[in-house]
Amino acid sequence: MIKTLNISVAGQGLKEFTAEVAAVVAAAGLVEGLCTLFIRHTSASLLIQENADPSARDDLQSWLNRLVPENDPLYTHTCEGPDDMPAHIKAALTATSLSIPIIDGRLALGTWQGIYLWEHRHYRGQRQCVVHIGA
Repeated sequence: MIKTLNISVAGQGLKEFTAEVAAVVAAAGLVEGLCTLFIRHTSASLLIQENADPSARDDLQSWLNRLVPENDPLYTHTCEGPDDMPAHIKAALTATSLSIPIIDGRLALGTWQGIYLWEHRHYRGQRQCVVHIGA
């Protein structure tokens, strides 16, 4: 089973979409297997991270922005704005795909784990994540 999820983003940060992925897994009806996620963009990424305390997400965002700042004079890819090249670097440093086991018909995530789209631009709109469910 393959399904594309459209995920709304409102600028930089982590947007949880665990429930949407869990719904795709449930609809697939597979007892055991693998859920693979793939983001179809070069300036956003995927992450499994703590979903209880939002300060963890805020700290991750702040840390990555310090690591890869906007307006670095060494960037040459600047035609789409000051957040574009940093977003590509951030996506290269993080993940564009995730694999999560399916056990007893559910995602085998830990108690405090959630699935996130990590938007690296100041972009507001829709991002696409392809979900593949297989045995």
